Amino acid sequence: MSETTREVRLSEAFVKLSDTLVADYDVVDLLHMLMQECISILDTQAGGILLANRFGSLELVASTSERADLVEVMQLAAGSGPCIDCFTSGTPNNIADISESAATWPEFAAAALSQGFRSLYTTPLRLRGNVIGALNLFGTEIGALNEADAAAVRALAAVATIGVLQARLVNEKTLLAEQLQHALDSRILIEQAKGVLSEIGNLDMDAAFDALRGYARDHNLALRTVAENVVDRSLDILSTQRTSTG
Repeated sequence: MSETTREVRLSEAFVKLSDTLVADYDVVDLLHMLMQECISILDTQAGGILLANRFGSLELVASTSERADLVEVMQLAAGSGPCIDCFTSGTPNNIADISESAATWPEFAAAALSQGFRSLYTTPLRLRGNVIGALNLFGTEIGALNEADAAAVRALAAVATIGVLQARLVNEKTLLAEQLQHALDSRILIEQAKGVLSEIGNLDMDAAFDALRGYARDHNLALRTVAENVVDRSLDILSTQRTSTG
């Protein structure tokens, strides 16, 4: 990708993220958009976002694929990994060769390599020294993310962090707890809805999420709302989509 094209796409990504920050915006959708923009513009193939819940523990709130899911969940289960270290230290990790990190993070390295990932860039989601999570981008080739791309990731992550913590309430601590807990609760509902669609539509989990997100956007609904309705069987989005395309 030429430097000019890259800069144009980065500018467009910032506009997209900014346009999402409207009243009652969906935090999970915002974070998924952030990851999709990162992997479409930069030399990475998958991503995940870890957010701290109200107790300070990290949870997976968004990812681009089931492969990334597995690696992130493995880190959380082990309580160790470069993404967790990034959150704890508040500093990025730029890992050129994951296999060389096996001595430091054996569970993470084994999980990442088994899913075809060879490199990682992770940066904290931070606002004024307050770290609320970590953005993690995986590559399938050996090699560190170059500094220009790393700086772009940090800038995009900063915009998303502002979105998560947007000061719509006077009490910032209350906003932080409510926004993050809402996002984490939404994640559970979305995973349940993906399971329902996978079963009734014979879809893989990635295709099930695409169906959920597509319906939400086409009908101007929050992703969480669509997921709730799919889980309680009050909405059959697969039949609706088949009817609209038939």
